[in-house]
Amino acid sequence: MINIGKAKEEFIRYTSEFDISEPHLDRKLYHSFRVMDNCTEIAKSLNLQEDDINLASLIGLLHDIARFEQWKQYNTFYDIKSFDHGDMGVSILKDNNYIRKYVEDDQYDNLIYIAIRNHNKYKIEDGLTDRELLFAKIIRDADKLDIFYEIDTIFYNPPEKVELINNSVLCDEYYESFMNNQQILKKKDETAFDRFVSTLSFIYDLNYDISLNMIRENDYCEKTISKIHFEDENSQTRFNNIINLFYKTIKKEV
Repeated sequence: MINIGKAKEEFIRYTSEFDISEPHLDRKLYHSFRVMDNCTEIAKSLNLQEDDINLASLIGLLHDIARFEQWKQYNTFYDIKSFDHGDMGVSILKDNNYIRKYVEDDQYDNLIYIAIRNHNKYKIEDGLTDRELLFAKIIRDADKLDIFYEIDTIFYNPPEKVELINNSVLCDEYYESFMNNQQILKKKDETAFDRFVSTLSFIYDLNYDISLNMIRENDYCEKTISKIHFEDENSQTRFNNIINLFYKTIKKEV
């Protein structure tokens, strides 16, 4: 039996050891809570049993546990400049059997580790069982849903962040990937326009109808999209094509 209330208390205790007054860490704390709730909603939509709903919720709570240590050590959330936060999250939970603080029964351990290790990868590793794949898919959708939520509320809320997009260009590789319905494989050097489109491309890695429905019904990205306008005709045309395909994918009429 997984006690989500008790697990949440332990997570709050763990994160309190870091400087949660730091806005970036405070954001990750609430991101973890929202992803936990997203996992719950997705699991319920799949008509999973109560134990599996709780397991999905716990994975959502713990998926970014390494982010706090990452910021403490490197002052960044860029894995390429620090460490892979999915892999490190598994290491933290394994260290001194810390996972027992969250769940008493070890029958769930491997499912938790696999889901967390795979949540931030470009694609899910091969060779997983159907059950392992289920929880890996749930957390990936739940995490991406909150990223879409944060586009308007955090990432591009300051007007100057949108202006960076308006004054940049999109590389051919990213444009072609998006228009071919492919999640974009990020590169090191990106423009602001590149980063925005690569985030939008997460829609191509969503696994469940409820995820697309949540983006549509909550109007995720709408505020940011409405503020983006290019003086360059080619950039504006590309942007229009991308947004039209984005709306088509989430089945939103425009």
